[in-house]
Amino acid sequence: MSKTLEAIHTLEDRLQTLLANYEFLKEENEVLLQRVNVLQQQLIKSQQVIANQHEQYDLLKMAKTINGSEENTRETKLKINALVREIDKCIVQLNE
Repeated sequence: MSKTLEAIHTLEDRLQTLLANYEFLKEENEVLLQRVNVLQQQLIKSQQVIANQHEQYDLLKMAKTINGSEENTRETKLKINALVREIDKCIVQLNE
C-alpha cells in the first residue's frame, strides 16, 4: 500500500510541475503575443513612412525635372505623356 501512496504522491508532484510549467508558458505566450502586436504596429508605421517618403521623392524628382534640370528632361516628357494618356482614358470613360 505504501507503493500506491508513493505513486500517488509522485503523480501529484508531476502534475503540479506540469501545471506550473503550463502557467509559465501561458504567461510567456501572452507576453510574446503582446510583443508581436507592438512589432506589427511599428512595421505598419514604418511602411507608411516609407510610402510617404517615396511619394515625396517622386514629387521632388518631378519638380526638379519640370524646373529645368537637363538630366531628367526625357523622364519628365515620358511622365507628362503618361499623365496625358491617363487623362485621355478618363475623358473617354466619361463620354461613354
